[in-house]
Amino acid sequence: MTTNQFRVLYRQFLFRMVDLELLSADAKGDLSKLFGQFAALLIFISLALALLGFGFSDAKLQPSAQIIASWSAEHFLIATTMLIVGLFAVLSWDSTFPDKRDVLVLAPLPVRTRTMFVAKIAAVAMALSIAVAALHIAAGFIWPLALNPASGGILQLARVYAAYWLTMFAAGAFILCCVLGAQGVASQLLPRQLFLRASSFLQLAAFGLFIAAYFLEPKVIAPGQIAALGTQPYIEWSPSYWFLGLFQQLNGSAALAPLAKRAWIGLAAVFALTAVAYSLSYLRTIRQIVEAPDIASGSRLTNWLPSFGNPAATAIAQFSVRTVLRSRQHRLIFAFYLGVGFAAAILFPKWPPVQELSKEFATGANSSMSLAVAATTILFMGLSVLATRVAFSLPMDLRANWIFRIAPVPQGPKCLTARRRAFYAVSVLPVWAGSAVLTFCSLPRLVAVEHVLALAVLGAIFAEIGLFGVQKIPFTCSYLPGKSNFHITFLLCTTLVLALIAKAAQLELRTFADIRAYAAMLAVLIVAAMIARGRNMANARSPEGTLQFEETADPAICGLNLDRDGFHPAASSAK
Repeated sequence: MTTNQFRVLYRQFLFRMVDLELLSADAKGDLSKLFGQFAALLIFISLALALLGFGFSDAKLQPSAQIIASWSAEHFLIATTMLIVGLFAVLSWDSTFPDKRDVLVLAPLPVRTRTMFVAKIAAVAMALSIAVAALHIAAGFIWPLALNPASGGILQLARVYAAYWLTMFAAGAFILCCVLGAQGVASQLLPRQLFLRASSFLQLAAFGLFIAAYFLEPKVIAPGQIAALGTQPYIEWSPSYWFLGLFQQLNGSAALAPLAKRAWIGLAAVFALTAVAYSLSYLRTIRQIVEAPDIASGSRLTNWLPSFGNPAATAIAQFSVRTVLRSRQHRLIFAFYLGVGFAAAILFPKWPPVQELSKEFATGANSSMSLAVAATTILFMGLSVLATRVAFSLPMDLRANWIFRIAPVPQGPKCLTARRRAFYAVSVLPVWAGSAVLTFCSLPRLVAVEHVLALAVLGAIFAEIGLFGVQKIPFTCSYLPGKSNFHITFLLCTTLVLALIAKAAQLELRTFADIRAYAAMLAVLIVAAMIARGRNMANARSPEGTLQFEETADPAICGLNLDRDGFHPAASSAK
């Protein structure tokens, strides 16, 4: 009985990374498409890393340059692994510890806490293994060959492979245990309600820390930097450098022994901390989950929101704003896209195409900084609109959308107006206000005014494009995985879109010197916004403008599936 219970719980915990109740009825509770997309994205990244390994060669370099190239490549791979696992840990934040549903479903059943505890650990470990294996499914075979000395022989090659995979799994386990340990310690030190409030901020803080550390940390390593650890604190206290030392130690080199020692100490510390915190969460916290409410009532002052026009528009817009403010998973979607924008903002000044385009504005008011600020604000506006569209498509509580089904929600253009106001309030206005502050603090006054005005019109264009498609009230329509290609989107965002944004910022800065050129550019943007708005209005007036609460429309012909129980109409008529 215990073995069967473990298998059932292990499978449920592993495949419950996303709430099944949020999925469309057409998905039938199947997450294989969604997991397939994540696996495809990781495999795509692995193929890109493998291509870098094919082009890696240090045979023609001097010995010191060979060491710099090898250590920099190894550190880059380790840091990328830790970033991916860290993002995985943040995304699965709510599914790694027991929640109220686990207690309510499993407490009345004859299931031991120990069985549930072991099944949860096994599911987390398997998810970690799948993530690391998918990330290195191609790179893990190419890079050991590139890093192996030509005169090492087959035994040295085998050692490099073993050191590579052990280091990657150890680095991933370290990051995962750090996240679990911090979450477990917070759950033990804080009351239940306060922990639920602080947990979302810890989740966002962990996400921002991983993104910032990955893109701000130097990736090129010289032997002199390692030798002078006392003068390089970021190397001495950076876990990615620790595991670089561990890789060198497992590979038979004692050059980075102090860093390897820190890696072993760090692994032991986080494993012990996570084991204690995880055990206490099942032995102590699980009894408090049912007794304590999940949320505490807020004050009227903190819940105040302005009116958005008519009652229907106000209800939909305030519901959307409050959902974004209160829902952890939807805030995480925004954090992911804005984190991508933050990383791009760091890399923009160092990106070769941007440096090439910045040569035109080397002096004067239109400096290279102007190009970086303009491109960054445009990127943040586009990412905010994209994040809002993605977040609006994921329901908050699918079982509660009957409220909107039975309510007299207006159809057609009135519903579109309500959705538009909610979309602008969540995506365009906050980013536009923040961009205005950044622009006025970084650029000359006249240039800042012109850019902020153009950015407002551009935000309207993005928002109208984000409203394309069927009519849906935000956070109420079921979600159907498998409709987007993550790896294709990733490729476009990292290459084509960034190049287009840099070019658009360059064209915008050129018009600032000529008022007629700027007026013509602004007129073109306004016309584009009016065309997009008119298309949405025409779609809202058409028969397709009715509200939908399912991702897939009802079929014109419904099959009865009478042959499932062995009943065949043809055979019955023959009798």
